[in-house]
Amino acid sequence: MAQDTLLERPEIASSAEAAGARALPANLEAEAAFLGAVLIDNRVVEDLAAPIRPEHFHAPIHARIFERVLTLIDRNATASPVTLKPYFEGDELLKELGGTTYLAQLTQDGTGLLAARDLAQQIYDLALLRELISVGRGLVEEAFDTSQEVEPMKQIERAEASLYAVAEGAITANEASKFSAATTKALSLIQLAINAGGGISGKTTGLTSVNEKVGGLHDSDLIILAGRPGMGKTSLATNIAFNCADRLLRDRRDGIEESIGAGVAFFSLEMSADQLATRILAEQAQISSEALRMGKISRDDFQKLAIASQKLAELPLFIDDTPALTIAGLRTRARRLKRKHEIGLIVVDYLQLLQGSGRANDNRVNEISEISRGLKTLAKELEVPVIALSQLSRAVEQRDDKRPMLSDLRESGSIEQDADMVWFVYREDYYVAAKEPKRPTEADDQAIHEQHAQWAAQMEQVYGLAELIVAKQRHGSTGKVRLKFEPRITRFSDLAEDMRASDYD
Repeated sequence: MAQDTLLERPEIASSAEAAGARALPANLEAEAAFLGAVLIDNRVVEDLAAPIRPEHFHAPIHARIFERVLTLIDRNATASPVTLKPYFEGDELLKELGGTTYLAQLTQDGTGLLAARDLAQQIYDLALLRELISVGRGLVEEAFDTSQEVEPMKQIERAEASLYAVAEGAITANEASKFSAATTKALSLIQLAINAGGGISGKTTGLTSVNEKVGGLHDSDLIILAGRPGMGKTSLATNIAFNCADRLLRDRRDGIEESIGAGVAFFSLEMSADQLATRILAEQAQISSEALRMGKISRDDFQKLAIASQKLAELPLFIDDTPALTIAGLRTRARRLKRKHEIGLIVVDYLQLLQGSGRANDNRVNEISEISRGLKTLAKELEVPVIALSQLSRAVEQRDDKRPMLSDLRESGSIEQDADMVWFVYREDYYVAAKEPKRPTEADDQAIHEQHAQWAAQMEQVYGLAELIVAKQRHGSTGKVRLKFEPRITRFSDLAEDMRASDYD
């Protein structure tokens, strides 16, 4: 039979490898039977559980046949031994198997139709096993090679990345994708935006005004969220993380499959997990964070906390508060969370607390550049948005107008270069509060009373208002969004419509 001929050919069948002379796992009979089923009934490829592709076939001729079959089906043409014949008449490998008559031989035994899904799954599983063997051999060879620099942690990181690719079935992750595939994905995002009511094509921030400005958080994007200490950048990041995870939870309960929410991985290098949890509890129960920390709450407040904690118990929000993480370590942990929990958003608080490779000849600017590139690579690799918080230089404090600019990003211009969006958090009431004049007493003269009254009027005008300055956006225009900030419970929220009028000035 033709299948027997295949098994006799070493360049087509599983080759015996030098290490242990063991053949790679493959089932050429299953490949032939599956192809026969597809050629008999093209609809077989529409009902497959495994995402089978040409490269999953072990025999190169089988891979070429299946690739041509998919091309014909994509053109709404019928794929059969007759329609395939013109494409393989000059194929040298097929000539040695009897020429184009081999195509007809594939369809002689139609038993593959009875178990096409099982055959496809086995072909896919064996392909993953072969890829695992390849990763393992590469890891062993690299570990044995001490002719170059000995960097076991980098080898571990590369092995993690390779294993993640296998787990995702991305055997050819580095190959270029067809433009048609990219446009199909773009259309699905547009459809998601329409279904969400318009204005958002990515993951939600939970803030309508921000979603309208940036269109949501887009997969593969690196978003830098920066601000001076006290501006509330951690609070905003925590709010967005909660909003996104909560939206996914609510959509799941309502049976909505295409959610604009997502599971969130929050890497907190500054605050502990319990401190972050306290912030979220305070926001949801609307109780002062300071009162919670000090235990100064009433029985009613405690009841609110209990209700809020029950609500948050199922929240798909994962907090990793490991200190002094390297960028390699963060990427490894993020891959695991993606694999185990299907996270769709990553938050890093904050960028400057991450560590690079630690080479002695590197300075801090190079290290920050390595970290920002690593975060962008992570966003693309996992196809999720990454929000990285960042510090700003003290140059902001030296200006009269303390609104941040891109040049204020601390330590490296590569942060701006690698980012798809750069957001700045600015609260004028923070600076106005710092300029409070002496509180007047009855003994003070009128000028001191007037001075404090002017300050109080200014403070009343700006208190509780914040600006999210979109200083860079690859997908759209820059500008600012005005938000409400409640410092008592560290929560950002949308302003009323009439107060948002100057958002895009």
